[in-house]
Amino acid sequence: MTEEDARRLDGVGALSVLRRGLLASPELREGAWRTALMALSVAGGKLLVPLLIQLVMDLSVTEEGVHMGRALLLCLIAIVLVVGSIQVGRITYFRLVRTAEEVLLGLRTRTFEHLHRLSLAEHTASRKGVLTARVTSDVETLTQFAQWGAVAWIIDSVQIVAVLAIMTAYSWQLTLVVLVLHIPLVPILRWMQARQLVAYEELRTRVSDTMAIVSESVHGVETVRAYGHREPVRRRIHSAIDSQYGQQMQAARYFSLVLPVSDFFGVMAIASVVGTGVWWGDSWGVSSGELVAFVFLCNLLIAPITELGEVLDQTQTALAGWWKILNVLDTEVDLSDPEVPVALPGGPLDVRVENVEFSYRTGDRVIHGIDLVLPLGASVAVVGETGSGKTTFARLLARLADPTAGRVLVGGVDLRDAAPDDRRRAIRMVPQDGFLFDTTIAENVRYGRAGATDADVDSAVAELGLIGWVEGLAEGVHTRVGERGEGLSVGERQLVALVRAQLADPGLLILDEATSAVDPETEITLERAMERLAAGRTTVSVAHRLSTAERADLVLVFSNGLIVESGPHDALVALGGVYAGLHASWLGGTRETL
Repeated sequence: MTEEDARRLDGVGALSVLRRGLLASPELREGAWRTALMALSVAGGKLLVPLLIQLVMDLSVTEEGVHMGRALLLCLIAIVLVVGSIQVGRITYFRLVRTAEEVLLGLRTRTFEHLHRLSLAEHTASRKGVLTARVTSDVETLTQFAQWGAVAWIIDSVQIVAVLAIMTAYSWQLTLVVLVLHIPLVPILRWMQARQLVAYEELRTRVSDTMAIVSESVHGVETVRAYGHREPVRRRIHSAIDSQYGQQMQAARYFSLVLPVSDFFGVMAIASVVGTGVWWGDSWGVSSGELVAFVFLCNLLIAPITELGEVLDQTQTALAGWWKILNVLDTEVDLSDPEVPVALPGGPLDVRVENVEFSYRTGDRVIHGIDLVLPLGASVAVVGETGSGKTTFARLLARLADPTAGRVLVGGVDLRDAAPDDRRRAIRMVPQDGFLFDTTIAENVRYGRAGATDADVDSAVAELGLIGWVEGLAEGVHTRVGERGEGLSVGERQLVALVRAQLADPGLLILDEATSAVDPETEITLERAMERLAAGRTTVSVAHRLSTAERADLVLVFSNGLIVESGPHDALVALGGVYAGLHASWLGGTRETL
C-alpha cells in the first residue's frame, strides 16, 4: 500500500467503513432490532448483581438487626434473575453466530459473483492470488468480529451507558470522579485506533501479496523444479512472509498499549471512588450499601471498557479486511447486462466489427480501430506475433470484455444488447489452456449445456469422431480428470473442451490457440475434431501453427493491434507481405523439428 492509500484510508475512518459495510451486508440489518433488544437484556442482566447487593445490604441489614428471611428471598430472586440473564445471553450468542455466518456467506457470495462479472481486462490487471484473498482470508477476518466483536460493541456500549446512568442515580459526585479520570482515555484510544486501522489495512495487502506469491509458486512447481529455481522462489516466499510478519508486529504494537492504559485508568477510578466515598460519602448521602454497589458498578464500567480495548484489535483487522472487500464490490462492472435484451438468431452467425478499439485499465491500447465483416459459416484464422492483439480480439468476440470504442455485432446484434442466455448459447470460446474441473470427463462436458444427459455427451463425442479415444481411457467418459485436468495430457484436455463446445452447439465458435502445445499425433486428432466441430458454424481460430490458417477461408493478420493483411492463405503468401514472412518462418521451424 502506498502512502497515498494509507492517507486515503485514514481519512475515511472506521465509522465510514462500518457504514459502507452495513450497506453491503443486508443480513446485518435484518432483524437488527430484535438482536438489539436481546443485547440490551444481556447488558441489563449484568447490572443485577450490584443492584441486588445494595438491596440486600440496605433492606436486610438494619438497625434492628439482620432479617434473614428478607435476605434469603432477595437472594432467591437474584438467582432466578441471573439464571434468566444467562439463558438470554446464550440465546443472543447463538442468534448472533447464525447472523454472522449468514453475513459471511452473503458477503463471500456477492464478492465472488462480482469478480465473475468483471471483464477480463480487470482480471488481467490483478493477480489471481490477490483476488482469491478477497473471498478467502479477507472475509475470514470478519468471522470473529461478526461472532463476538460486534456483540461486544453492542452489549458493552449499552452496559457502559446503563452503568453511568445508575451511577448518577446513586451519586452524581462519585460519577463525576469516575468520568474525569476516564476522559483522557478517549483521545488516547482514538489515536491508537486510527493508526491501527491503517496498519491492518497494510497487513491485509501483505497477506494478499503472500497468497499471490505462494499460489504462483504452487501452480508453477514443474517449471520451478525443472529449471532449478527453487532457492530464488524460496527466498521470494520467505521475503513475503517476513514482510507480513513485520507488518503484523507493527500493528500489534498499538494493541499492546490498549490493555495497560485501560487497566491504569480503571484502577485509578476505583481507588478514587473508595477514597472519596469513605471521606465524603456521608455528606453526599451515600450509604455503605450504595458505596459497595458503586464499587461493583465501577468494575462493571471498567470491564466493558477493557473488553472493548481487546475487541478493538479484532475490529481493526476486520475493518481492514472489509475495506479490501468493499473496494472489490465498488469496482465498476464494465460488462453490464442490457436493460432490454435482444435475442440472437439461431444457426451460423455473421460478425461485423465497426471501428473497434480496446484498452486495458492501465491505459495500454491493444486494439486500434478495427473494421471487418465475417460472413456466416466462414472459417477464419487469426494470426500474428505474440502481443499483436489477436487473443484480445477473440475475447471481444466472446464478450469477455467490451470494446472501449466501436462495437461488435454478431448476427446483426450489438453484443452489449444481446440477451445473456442467448449469447452464452450462441457463442462459445475454447480457451488456450482447455481448463477442466476436478470431476469426470462427462461432467466437464456437461458444462457446455445445462441439463445435458449421458446420451447427449455420448452423441457429442461421436459427432467429433472421438469414440476411439474415449474407449481407450480407463473409465471412458467417467474417467476423472484431476485438479485442473492434470490427469490428462494437454491435447486430451483440449479434446474434452472441444466436446464441451460441440454439446453447446454454438453459431459462432472461437478457438484460442487450440493446438499450440500438443504433439503431432494428438494435433491430427484435434484438427479432425475441430473440422467436424466447425462444420455448419462460423469459426474464428487464433492460430499458432499456420496449418490452421492454410485450411481457413479467410486469414486475418494482426500486428500492433491492427489488421494489416486479410485474405485467403494462397493470396497472402503470393503477396509476399507480413503473412508470407510468418508462413515461411513457420515452415522453416517445422522442417527443423522433423
